[in-house]
Amino acid sequence: MLTAAGLRRVLAVLCLTEIISWGVLYYAFPVLAPSIAADTGWSVPAVTAAFSAGLVVSALVGVPAGRWLDRIGPRRVMTAGSALAVPALAGIAWAPTFPVFAGAWLLAGVAMAGTLYPPAFAALTRWWGPRRIVALTAVTLLAGLASTIFAPLTAALLGPLGWRGTYLVLGLVLAAVTVPAHLLGLRGRWPAAEAPRPGERAGPDHVVRSRAFLLLVVAIAGGSFTAFAVVVNQVPLLTERGLSTSAAAWALGLGGLGQVLGRLGYGRLAAMARVRARAVLVLGLSAATTALLALVPGPAGLLIAAAMLAGAVRGIFTLLQATAVTDRWGAAHYGRLNGIVSAPAMLATAVAPWAGAALAGPLGGYPRVFLLLAGVAVVAALLAAGSVPRS
Repeated sequence: MLTAAGLRRVLAVLCLTEIISWGVLYYAFPVLAPSIAADTGWSVPAVTAAFSAGLVVSALVGVPAGRWLDRIGPRRVMTAGSALAVPALAGIAWAPTFPVFAGAWLLAGVAMAGTLYPPAFAALTRWWGPRRIVALTAVTLLAGLASTIFAPLTAALLGPLGWRGTYLVLGLVLAAVTVPAHLLGLRGRWPAAEAPRPGERAGPDHVVRSRAFLLLVVAIAGGSFTAFAVVVNQVPLLTERGLSTSAAAWALGLGGLGQVLGRLGYGRLAAMARVRARAVLVLGLSAATTALLALVPGPAGLLIAAAMLAGAVRGIFTLLQATAVTDRWGAAHYGRLNGIVSAPAMLATAVAPWAGAALAGPLGGYPRVFLLLAGVAVVAALLAAGSVPRS
């Protein structure tokens, strides 16, 4: 096992690299997408489709990446992911045609599978052992600042450099920091997997085929779909309620603050509530806060408070997802099992940006879209009730 200093080093490295990886590979895109479309003539839906295709690739590659993490540890996997992100970002910036642009995003999706939350969670779960919740909370708290840091930074670079120059600069930042940080900072003996718990079979294949695991996968995917659809479609909902675009953006930003506060309380929730009750409670609260956004007509202060509550639940849900496998089956095969759990959740994340816009017209506005999303979260909570193995 790593020494205390080694554990702190790993935690510090992953806090830094998750901020940069999320900021460059994910949060820069929403800022740059309109400029990409305006400069190239490609439509915004087409540009967004290329980005979403990268997320789909990330979900698919995440499953074998989880197996490699279990076998060889995070150092080579995350270093390779960071290194691969550099030519992907260069390809995005250089792309003269839309097929080249889309292909570069597919390559970026492979890089995401080796750099975003799932491999970082696997590293901390194995290395930190029983204290994993402390480490996971710290990483998600700081990574939550990725949008706070990189959205305005991207906007500042866009003016003088254009979107192509901005992606090149962001790619250089990622290359200069994350590649050496993963290579040098994640060194150390990779601990042997935990022994299976009494009464459980050793092989992960048994877990994957179990009813509890299948219900967990669907529940997490449903919760992820609701959470990300709420984030993406919250501004148009609030503007329909009469808020200005600026006020709606502030509400979204304060929801990010609520997300941080929610994560701070997860350790206490984990100590107080058993696994089944915790999952049902968090997904049920997701449904309730989403419905609250749908039903509250105003005033602005109440809508902003509802946005902060939704953000707090979203922050808790991230940690619920990170600990779902270990809470039920231990850490023996965390990389593989969490990769399988994360894949449909990432697919749901990729679909979520389109869902609100596609449904708002047929349903007659965003409030009804949010009621539908609340229903999805209710179903996820019901499924989560059956996601705990009997043993």
